[in-house]
Amino acid sequence: MLEKKGPAIIIAISIIVPLVVVLLMIMPERYNFLGVQAGLFPLFHATINAMTAVLLLTGYILIKSKNKVAHRAVMTSAFVLSAVFLVSYVISKISNEPVPYPDDAAFKGLYLFILVTHIALSAIILPLVLYTMYFAWNKKFDKHKRIARWTFPIWMYVAITGVVVYAFMAPYY
Repeated sequence: MLEKKGPAIIIAISIIVPLVVVLLMIMPERYNFLGVQAGLFPLFHATINAMTAVLLLTGYILIKSKNKVAHRAVMTSAFVLSAVFLVSYVISKISNEPVPYPDDAAFKGLYLFILVTHIALSAIILPLVLYTMYFAWNKKFDKHKRIARWTFPIWMYVAITGVVVYAFMAPYY
């Protein structure tokens, strides 16, 4: 049953999640129901992104060495970490006002380029990851391999630039 409904669920999630994030970003009032300081969320998110990048690289190495069992475990861990990131990110947007990068700060152009590409690819990576995992779980390995060729570098870029964006913003939290 889930195999047939999977694509519809993936499409729905891929539309709903970015819309929710955008709505949370423009929310007029914040509700810090967890009482967490604003600067802790970005550090947590950067840590998750760094761990995800390590897992992605490990998964890539494992599949190249034909260790499919370990590859599956590592990639599932990367997926779970990304899900934790997403939930935490939504909570942080509900809880805290966005922190802008100062107009007079060094490297603003570079920061904005990295941020814009990170955000754009973050929206694209969600359906790619979901489809990649869906094909693997349903043992459609030809389709899994075809889409993973696109998913891996984009997911890796998003994970790494998440850490880079944090490094740029850290002094301002």
